[in-house]
Amino acid sequence: MGLPPSERDPARVRELADRILAEGRYHRPPKSIPERIMSWVGEQIAKVFNALVGGGGGNVLAWVILVAAVGGVIYLLVRYGRVSLPALAPQDEAQVMVELTRSAGEWRREAERLEGLGRWAEGLRARHRALVADLVRRGAISDQAGRTAGEYVGDLRRTQPEAAPVLAAATELFEAAWYGGAHTGAAEAARFDALATEVLAVRV
Repeated sequence: MGLPPSERDPARVRELADRILAEGRYHRPPKSIPERIMSWVGEQIAKVFNALVGGGGGNVLAWVILVAAVGGVIYLLVRYGRVSLPALAPQDEAQVMVELTRSAGEWRREAERLEGLGRWAEGLRARHRALVADLVRRGAISDQAGRTAGEYVGDLRRTQPEAAPVLAAATELFEAAWYGGAHTGAAEAARFDALATEVLAVRV
């Protein structure tokens, strides 16, 4: 027994499906620059391995290319191993580390750029990193990869106890925006900036 005929025009259905799938939310986002580089390196390594398996006089050159490719991968891992991470759930917060490869001024310029685009949560994260960079530069907190925002507050409790509660308040503002999805805008950015100024006004 066959199915009853459809009440909808198949051509109309296909047209509607094509229109839905053409929406931006169904588009695959482009690869980031590090992802494109890593993909290219992977392709080159595969070519080298094919040359090695094939044998012949190109073996020495193939080994040289392989060593250079591996060195390139190691460099990329070191260089991009601390790129900014996407917003994570609160339970993953302990795994997030602050990137210290830029100066405080560079982070503040990045914050202003992001805020100009309306990306307030990312801007607040950049402001937090600027504050951390300032505190590292003056020796108030430890410059060590893999540390969390909460650990920086713990450092400041030992070196500048009077400034630690203010840093804790700034950290809570940042974490509420970045991890908690709290509303973030110009008022929150200004509030964080005021807290950062207060923290930096306390000398070691």
